[in-house]
Amino acid sequence: MSSSSDFQQDRHSFSGSPQKWNDFELPGDTLYYRFTSDMSNTEWGYKFTVTAGHLGRFQTGFEILKQMLSEERVVPHLPLAKIWEWQVGVACRQTGHQRLKAIHLLLKIVQCSAQRDCDLTLLKPLWQLFTHMENNLCHDIAKPGILLPLHRALAELFFVTENRVTELGSLQEYLLALNTEDHLHRCTAQ
Repeated sequence: MSSSSDFQQDRHSFSGSPQKWNDFELPGDTLYYRFTSDMSNTEWGYKFTVTAGHLGRFQTGFEILKQMLSEERVVPHLPLAKIWEWQVGVACRQTGHQRLKAIHLLLKIVQCSAQRDCDLTLLKPLWQLFTHMENNLCHDIAKPGILLPLHRALAELFFVTENRVTELGSLQEYLLALNTEDHLHRCTAQ
């Protein structure tokens, strides 16, 4: 199977038992396939299912949303509050590179939102993750102070967000909403 008629691009070849077959994706809107039998068996052949475009695929959604947020003329027409709420949930559920990409989109939304489009207090779970990472960094003096990509991404997100709420005049409410009551008691005691 291939995305080109000469079978040179995005080629996937399979032979043998069905356990050797794996799902795969091909770019474009056309699939070329060739079936060749060695006549060693009287079975009918192989069966495969082709599904066009996977809705909800993370990478596809990320690319579309990133492009939309980059277009100044499109941003005013986007339901930023809903996208923000959904994207915060994605950033909380994902791990690895997908979490980094979700945080990247959150950062773009904060930077392009004109007024109080986003409920910034929804960032509380990510704030707790960030403060946990900060505490571990401070307590582990044996390791050099190199920040992990997630730590850097969260630091940038909260730096930009803090600047935004300062501009809006709601820094105190924002900080109170992000922190737990226990954390506030510890800070007061210190």
